[in-house]
Amino acid sequence: MSVPCGPAPAAPSVHHRALLTWLAVYSMITATQLLLGGPIAALPLPVRTLILTGVVVPVVVYVLVPALLRVHTEVRCRLAGRLR
Repeated sequence: MSVPCGPAPAAPSVHHRALLTWLAVYSMITATQLLLGGPIAALPLPVRTLILTGVVVPVVVYVLVPALLRVHTEVRCRLAGRLR
């Protein structure tokens, strides 16, 4: 478990959130394509897109982005502790 670093740190900037979101989306699309690309290759493009987004969006929104934001906050807390 993480240890709180005092008062709640400021939310990451919009640029940090965009970078973290891009990292989550890119990695998840790549992994999903590697795992499902072959089996769904024969399906029409709209169906492939539906399957891909049906897997990627929930994982990114509910798992990856919150995890990346948590790690980002922990790193900022550790760095703030070292700078004091």
